[in-house]
Amino acid sequence: MKFWLMKAEPDSRVVKGKDVKFSVDDFEKIDITPWEGVRNHSAKLNMKSMEVGDQVLFYHSNCKTPGVTAIATVHKEAYPDHTAWDSTHPYFDAKSDESKPTWFMVDLKFKSRVAHFVSLSLLKHLKSMSYEDIQAADKADESSSTPLQVQYLSEDELSAIKEMPLLTQGRLSVQPVSELAFQAVLKLGEMGGWEEAYVQKKAVAKAEKPKGGKKGAKRKAADESTEGEEGEEGPSQPEPAPSRAKKARQKEQVPDNARPTRQSTRKKT
Repeated sequence: MKFWLMKAEPDSRVVKGKDVKFSVDDFEKIDITPWEGVRNHSAKLNMKSMEVGDQVLFYHSNCKTPGVTAIATVHKEAYPDHTAWDSTHPYFDAKSDESKPTWFMVDLKFKSRVAHFVSLSLLKHLKSMSYEDIQAADKADESSSTPLQVQYLSEDELSAIKEMPLLTQGRLSVQPVSELAFQAVLKLGEMGGWEEAYVQKKAVAKAEKPKGGKKGAKRKAADESTEGEEGEEGPSQPEPAPSRAKKARQKEQVPDNARPTRQSTRKKT
């Protein structure tokens, strides 16, 4: 069994006249859904390696408060994504050939919501802390530098969270997750023990104070390029700078590598 994190946008965003949002509410109502529209080769290869029964962290992205909101399972293994050659679909790929498919999708089945929303801000805050910091936190002292009640995390689990691709690669919409990191996030979702306002405040404070002067600011910008939630999947290979004409065209259409979200193309049952 393998473990994954898969992103979708919970807020409305219209592409080619269709609302492509797909929230946890939509997922729970549909129950089983195809994960169509992936147009990034790294994400596609991740889906092609999935097997029925694999566990998935369902993640809200490109929104005010991104984070893990539910658990799902792989219901059907990878098969050709027919939306790639559907010219009416938001993520139509004119270069895709139906006789030799480039893009694939899997079916996911909703399993359950997490009792406590596990935000990106929380995971980033945990990444900045040592295991000793967490264990030393005074649960009763609001003035403590680490007022978190997550002492139930083991040292190995904390290390696994810090190594999550979500915190190192950021934008990829379909990411592998280690079993230990999956269990750690699941534990956070079950047990809670933090105030979201606190971890968001910490995240803002850290973002406003880059260390090392200009070099620190450059490092911060580089970190945000991989850890930020901007709703678009980074290309699997570097691309040349676009021409002025291409930039003008991009203002009128969705980029080829736009990260998939779904609802408009799905039949609700």
